[in-house]
Amino acid sequence: MSGQHFKQALVEAIPRLRAYARSISGNRDRADDLVQETLAKAIANRDKFAEGTNLIAWLITILRNQYYSVGRKMQREVADPDGEHAATLESKPQQGGHLELMDFLSALQVLPDDQREALVLIGVSNFSYDEAAQILGVKAGTVKSRVSRARLRLDELMSGQEDFERSEIAAAKSSEMIQEALTV
Repeated sequence: MSGQHFKQALVEAIPRLRAYARSISGNRDRADDLVQETLAKAIANRDKFAEGTNLIAWLITILRNQYYSVGRKMQREVADPDGEHAATLESKPQQGGHLELMDFLSALQVLPDDQREALVLIGVSNFSYDEAAQILGVKAGTVKSRVSRARLRLDELMSGQEDFERSEIAAAKSSEMIQEALTV
């Protein structure tokens, strides 16, 4: 089918497409939008139309798929014409999380080296206790107790039960250590 013949067949199909679109959407404006979207998709995908097949059936299939696709999308949307729902949504400031992370990284430097190392191997690098024990040259039970003590101490530090020096240098040092552990 030549390009000119294809375009002419599309124009001739418009009344049938409109009738079908109105019947499934129940709305004149929505039907016109569906027909327009269908024609645009048909032109864009002309190479997918098999010559000798029913053009109207192909167009109606495109229209029907478009209608149901938009319908599924609209089901996921929340009607909020006055913006009342949007007003209930809030995003907490991000600087609090950054400060907590800096505190955590500083607190991590307060831990004894053996506890910090065990905690990073288990918590950051995702090694098993047996693997961490092998890396550290100790028994798995020793790794478990070091991790347990490290977690308890971090909990005390982060909950304010014990004071510690918060410093950007300590936080940066912990951050570098964690980045290195993630690349292992």
